[in-house]
Amino acid sequence: MSRGGATLALALGFFLGAGAAAAASPEELARGELLFHIGGCTNCHTAEGGPLLAGGDPLETPFGRFYAPNITPDPETGIGRWSEADFLRAMREGRSPSGAPYYPAFPYTSYAKMSEADLRALKAYLDTIPPVRRPNREHELGFPYNVRWGLLLWQWAFHDPAPFRPDPTKSEAWNRGAYLVLGPGHCAECHTPRTWYGALDDSRAFAGGRLGKEVIPNITSDPEKGIGRWTAGDLRGLLVIGIKPDGDFVGGDMAKVVRNGTAKLPEADREAIVEFLLSLPPR
Repeated sequence: MSRGGATLALALGFFLGAGAAAAASPEELARGELLFHIGGCTNCHTAEGGPLLAGGDPLETPFGRFYAPNITPDPETGIGRWSEADFLRAMREGRSPSGAPYYPAFPYTSYAKMSEADLRALKAYLDTIPPVRRPNREHELGFPYNVRWGLLLWQWAFHDPAPFRPDPTKSEAWNRGAYLVLGPGHCAECHTPRTWYGALDDSRAFAGGRLGKEVIPNITSDPEKGIGRWTAGDLRGLLVIGIKPDGDFVGGDMAKVVRNGTAKLPEADREAIVEFLLSLPPR
């Protein structure tokens, strides 16, 4: 292709992409922005002091060091060429547009619980983010974790792509809270311990985990190990400004969760999260 032809193709791609983003209604974009905040996209995909969503700081795990990729609409180094179907597949199945499996450091195991309408709205909002040309960094993994095809077996054994199913015996607010916590909020990814295989240990759901050197607390209703003695007001204060009942403030990654996520939610959604979290059985 000639230089002029390539330029024309890129220009057409830009305007077609802009048209796709413009086609989303204001309501859908607002919904996508809400999901963007509760999903914590900024927390992982933006390096400290770096451009928004152009790639994150290292994520230390027992399996190696992961780097969240560029998810701006840049067509070369981001997801600017992804179709809506590509995005849905990544979020639900943990597969790239080429079909390669993603490591579960990308919490598609939780995002899969999101509704299709919410995933489409999130994609529409991401398409409005300014594109940044910034190549992704390779993960730093040792054997056998660097053998990517093994993830196909992992997904077969441990990943359930089924969307969230409301509990008809619970209130509408409880179900909304459960959806936000278990789906876009992906709280279990940090607050639930993992098995030797790297899968969430559902028998100890929300009983606390570890992220690198950071110990993630138990948030079940256990009165000694968890938040069983917290009131709704205590939990509300944490979600709004990050303050704990003892007057201390959360730090580390949780400070980002509050600042970039829960503090920006509508009050009704925070109340729903409070209702759900306070109902978690003690562990």
